[in-house]
Amino acid sequence: MEFIHLNINVADADETIEFYEQFGFEESWEFETPDGETQNRYIADENGIELQLSDTDGEAEFEEGTAWDHLAIGVDDVDEVFAEIDHYGVVKEPGDQPEAGARTAFVYDPDGRKVELVESLD
Repeated sequence: MEFIHLNINVADADETIEFYEQFGFEESWEFETPDGETQNRYIADENGIELQLSDTDGEAEFEEGTAWDHLAIGVDDVDEVFAEIDHYGVVKEPGDQPEAGARTAFVYDPDGRKVELVESLD
């Protein structure tokens, strides 16, 4: 078994791609639904892990469920990335999480999803 991708609904795929490109994701491929209403664009990290971004005409607000909380992205230096990236709000400023062996911070992406920045303390 292998992880293939995570699909998220987005209001503006271009804006979301720009956000995740700051972490090294690159656009990998795309397709449109047969009815032409939804553009599905994929971005991948250096390991091939993909996010499927579904941009449906007219949809700009999404009800978040309780089963999905955040997306974690490993970085070399949480404080540096936190200071340099364009984000859409701060959930939690950088801080050590000794129980997890990491320094973390949480920010929002363009559609208000939490993104955790994770730096190993090892």
